[in-house]
Amino acid sequence: MAWLLFMDESGHSHKELPYEVRGGFALADTQLWPFVQDVLRLELACFGARLADYKSEVKGMKLLSKDRFEHAAQLPEIEASKRQHLCRALLQAGLEKRPPTREQLTAYGQASLGMADGIFVLLERHKAIILASAVPRGTAKPPPPVPAAPENLRKDHVFLLERFFYLLERERQMGLLVMDEVEKTEDRRFVQRLHDYFVKTGPGRERSRWIVPSPFFVASDMALPVQVADVVIYALNWGYRHPAEMTAPTRPEIESRFGPWIEKLKWRGDGYDGVRTYKSFGIVCVPDLYTSRK
Repeated sequence: MAWLLFMDESGHSHKELPYEVRGGFALADTQLWPFVQDVLRLELACFGARLADYKSEVKGMKLLSKDRFEHAAQLPEIEASKRQHLCRALLQAGLEKRPPTREQLTAYGQASLGMADGIFVLLERHKAIILASAVPRGTAKPPPPVPAAPENLRKDHVFLLERFFYLLERERQMGLLVMDEVEKTEDRRFVQRLHDYFVKTGPGRERSRWIVPSPFFVASDMALPVQVADVVIYALNWGYRHPAEMTAPTRPEIESRFGPWIEKLKWRGDGYDGVRTYKSFGIVCVPDLYTSRK
């Protein structure tokens, strides 16, 4: 028995999104294949096709863009079989570089929002748990050599691993990290930093009792759970705020629709600092990346 933490990143280009978010959702291995099957059925029910067949994929910025909300509201709700037909026509038009019709855009917008809604329903059904760390956009990064020391693994990474460790310790099961591959050189650096953290620091060695220190990197277009993680953290970036720590503006249409889901599915449990036990939560805001938190 094991838990898998499917992870992706959101906002790391520092262009539009208010936070750098790393994380996703944890799922018990016994739930993985049923969950994937349900997501595949959901995709077919919404779009009438696999997006991968049209060189696309399930992504938060595509499903929940402002255009999707605007397009979905252009016309009354379209009946399922007609919506699926219109979505396939739009996807085919995209491959052939033809402009879509207004009705096709409406159908695709409604299908996209339905897909995102359904994802959160399935996460709850399969007992998934949201874990993520958020760094405000523009947070200053210290110059080298500060990040080089293993004990200086970025705090957003440390806090995310800490919450996953608490979950695994409670469940008494091992945990695997499954991540979206980005760029091999940077991925190798991250793996080395993780290895140093787990091998050369006290907290890392303690957490390696339950977390396997070697992450698995997968191509998101071939790993549906990682695509789902992308949707989760995009919705979190724009639609969830911890009132005491996360003050950036939200997109109200995302906050009202998905904020309650994220609040419901985030991890809750006990943490400890070697002296005391305290309540801990699966979503943490990290306004500074390396200095100690008192």
